[in-house]
Amino acid sequence: MPPEAVTVADCAREPIHLSGAIQPHGYLVSCQVSDWTIRHASANVEALFGVAPGALAGETLREHVAAEVLVAIADTVGFLDAGATAQRVGTANLGVHGTLCDLSVHVADGLVHIEAEPLPQFGAQPATPTATAQAMIARLGSGEDEAAFLDGVATQVRALSGYDRVMVYRFRDDDAGEVVAESAADDLEPYLGLRYPASDIPPQARALYLRNRIRVIPDASYVPVPIVPGLLANGRPMDLGGHALRSVSPVHLEYLRNMGVAASMSISIIAGGRLWGLVACHHRAPRLVPPAARAALDLFGMFVSMRVSAHEQQQTMAGYERAERIREQLRQRLAGAADFNAALAAELGTLQEALRCDGAALWAGARWHTAGSVPDPREAAGLLAWLQHADAGASVLATDAAADWHSIQAFDESMRDEGVVDGGVAGVLALCLGGREDWLLLFRNEQRQDVRWAGEPGKALVPSDDGVRIAPRRSFATWQELVRGRSLPWSDADRRAAERLHMLLHEARRRMLSRDGDQGDLEGRARRRLLGEQRRRLGDLSQLLEGLVHLGGDETAALDHRIRELEAELRGLMDRRPEPVLGA
Repeated sequence: MPPEAVTVADCAREPIHLSGAIQPHGYLVSCQVSDWTIRHASANVEALFGVAPGALAGETLREHVAAEVLVAIADTVGFLDAGATAQRVGTANLGVHGTLCDLSVHVADGLVHIEAEPLPQFGAQPATPTATAQAMIARLGSGEDEAAFLDGVATQVRALSGYDRVMVYRFRDDDAGEVVAESAADDLEPYLGLRYPASDIPPQARALYLRNRIRVIPDASYVPVPIVPGLLANGRPMDLGGHALRSVSPVHLEYLRNMGVAASMSISIIAGGRLWGLVACHHRAPRLVPPAARAALDLFGMFVSMRVSAHEQQQTMAGYERAERIREQLRQRLAGAADFNAALAAELGTLQEALRCDGAALWAGARWHTAGSVPDPREAAGLLAWLQHADAGASVLATDAAADWHSIQAFDESMRDEGVVDGGVAGVLALCLGGREDWLLLFRNEQRQDVRWAGEPGKALVPSDDGVRIAPRRSFATWQELVRGRSLPWSDADRRAAERLHMLLHEARRRMLSRDGDQGDLEGRARRRLLGEQRRRLGDLSQLLEGLVHLGGDETAALDHRIRELEAELRGLMDRRPEPVLGA
């Protein structure tokens, strides 16, 4: 297996929440929930309590913490759910030297985890976290411009934290990240607009950003402090995903050092339960942001998350309302149509508006109807073959990559044939209308992009001197890439709108077929009634014939001739019956 494949896979599986150590700028004591018996402590705890961590285990916290401090911890624990985000308790003097510490607490693995960070003994007392966050929020204003809002976020965080660089880093649909706002020292090279590959922040790291909204690394060259004992009573390692002091992956520390970053902090931006992005802070020298300031930044980050989430919801609702108006128009127009395929083909332009696409096509009854920007008819066979071999259970299929349904070489050739430099069809959203033969197809044109990466993305992870050890890339020099053959991605909202449209079309088609069938039954019953009436009349005529015995020979011969003509005409009608349809 190639070394790169090994390192990428290893990075994605690295159990970063089970590091078994904390950063050295604080202390950890983990107690049994029921009686405050100490079960675990960080190896540096002797500097605080004057007792070695091994000897501390088994003792009660009551012997080392003042009663009023224990009450404050207990009160905070009282409103915490197991696994919830750590909550700040406040400040207290701890240990043999009465060290002023900032305390936070959370509950996990049946233990109360108390994290203590020593504070400077002198210096101005900061404002309360709530007051600080409120002042930052007030400075942002209430404008609707998203770019200006995110610029304000970066500016406010940098003003409070004092970091050299603060970036708003947004995750894209492919999990790569992009710097969409930045506030930085004048002598720093700007990162605005740069992208970072998805492997820079692997899935398990993104999951931790959801669990722990703010993360700080005061010194990227720190030596981790192990937890004693290293395993829980059940033999498993302690889950440190909720710990503010958790020691981070050595890969990440090396990554920071390779960037020339000595200290960092990140604030999660969460929208709709997913990690939308981060406020990423970098400093060229070690720097510790005080816990009270971090608490204010945490509150500020929650406000930013709410604003971002509200903005996305507004966009989603606007798109939903537009699509619903168009769906209602379509429902009314299809309801009175005599031919479903013809009626739908006439509405292709309307469907483009509903789902923000550049073209639309209907493939039904082996006929191709189009509107707007669509693939060359020669490409239709390949597109339909891709649809036939796609997920058979899916009623809606989507791709933003031309390579999924025809080769990039064919894509480039079609562009040259048409004289198109940019904008050929790349994205497809397909709705199955019946079986796997009839399709409504919506298209988006290629979005040609000149992407600026922070280092070559193909070398996001490189093998180190000792083989398979994970080692992040060492170069962050801007690397440009021309991206071809991709359209604007189909969003979750686009897919949901397509599913609603599919339901409407499926129901409209079913109703039309049912109506046609009902009409056919009515016509059949009417014909049967007419034939029955004609049969009755013929029966009456046979009775009349019995009363014509008085007719002479010539009259009888003429009547016989007329009856033969009638029989021949009836047989001719029978011979012209339509052939039955196979499979009907």
